[in-house]
Amino acid sequence: MTQPHPDVAITFACYNQVAYTKLCVDSLVRHGFDLGRLVVVDNGSTDDTRSYLQGLPLGGRLYNRENLGCGVAWNQGALALQAEWTIVMNNDVLVSAGWIEGLIGAAERFGLKFASTSLVEGDHDYDFDAFAADASARMASEVRRGARHGVCMLVHRSVWTQIGYFQPTPSLWGYEDTLFFHQLDRAGIPSGTVGASWLHHFGSITQKAMKQERGLSQRDGLGDRHNHRLLGQSFLARKWAKLQRERQRAAWNRGEVARHGISMHGLREHGRFDWRY
Repeated sequence: MTQPHPDVAITFACYNQVAYTKLCVDSLVRHGFDLGRLVVVDNGSTDDTRSYLQGLPLGGRLYNRENLGCGVAWNQGALALQAEWTIVMNNDVLVSAGWIEGLIGAAERFGLKFASTSLVEGDHDYDFDAFAADASARMASEVRRGARHGVCMLVHRSVWTQIGYFQPTPSLWGYEDTLFFHQLDRAGIPSGTVGASWLHHFGSITQKAMKQERGLSQRDGLGDRHNHRLLGQSFLARKWAKLQRERQRAAWNRGEVARHGISMHGLREHGRFDWRY
């Protein structure tokens, strides 16, 4: 297998949903990634996840006795195999050919220390590899500065030194990335989402399952509804910031669709792509 970058490591956390973990790992292997550079943190799975991981030639595997949340697990994985660039991602994704080269290359070209991939979310009823090859070539020059998401996070080692790691509080249940993004902005660390690298995301499979376990509807949040207080922002400041983000996202979307016929974030549903995201 070839190593797509001389100093990169990948980590993801998993909690049950072993079928999606297998799809993710299979896609990594299919596109030439050395599993010796992958650290998987199992957050107390009760299905066949651990026996599956035990049979893989991973760079590291850590087993938590219970679900400690994303922040704890992401930190464990990032620290277990330290590199110039660390990719922290979901386990319910498929990667594409050249996605790491495209992601790191775009980050270096645009001067980013934190970067996220473009995404298609939803049904996997299309040829993702063919789509991603075309989309990454068409969108290679596109960057949404200041935009990012928690599905895939490329972090330069200087970021850990400057602002630290993810907040290791299990009860945050998915708010860890929002807090981390807030710290990026406060520190003035350049970040963005790039069009040169694409993933297919099945759609927060683990969080959906956890909501079902807890008897929550899919509209409910897993974490405490007061987690936003950790941002230290007033109600009006949060609402204004959200409005600004939505306006900027709409402007990015319109421009990308006008130039390329697609945007960096699409939904695949009922056999069709929707690029309004």
